[in-house]
Amino acid sequence: MDQLSTGVPVMIHLETHIKQDQDVSDYRLDVDGQLVQMGHNLYLRYLEPNKETGEQTPVTMKFTPEGDVHLTRNAEAELRLHFVSGKRVTARYNTPYGMLPIETVTPYLETSFKEKPFSGNVKIDYLLYANDDLVGNYKIRLQFTA
Repeated sequence: MDQLSTGVPVMIHLETHIKQDQDVSDYRLDVDGQLVQMGHNLYLRYLEPNKETGEQTPVTMKFTPEGDVHLTRNAEAELRLHFVSGKRVTARYNTPYGMLPIETVTPYLETSFKEKPFSGNVKIDYLLYANDDLVGNYKIRLQFTA
């Protein structure tokens, strides 16, 4: 685990299932990333490509010892989500037009990590709310391997 303090390159496989009203979409991504340990937290960082614009969005997932997961996407609009199993949590969505109050409800959250080779498996099912209205139902499935 010592090499984690300086960062370890990882291969990431991400699948996201999104249901908004009657629209359903699936997103898959295979990308290189980096895993870093800072204090007791693990940070998974990668660049998410946008096929339409060619730009890349920095994404960070923070894993705490308590089992919480923080997801940050730094694009034109900054999104900060916090997932706590079984809880409703206030989050931040900072758009060019101002701050939009949002909340996540996470009915299912599972993280597991192995040391040799270092790898991880993350499963998050969450509901996203804006102004108490349900925006969508999301499922994230992420695996990484050093």
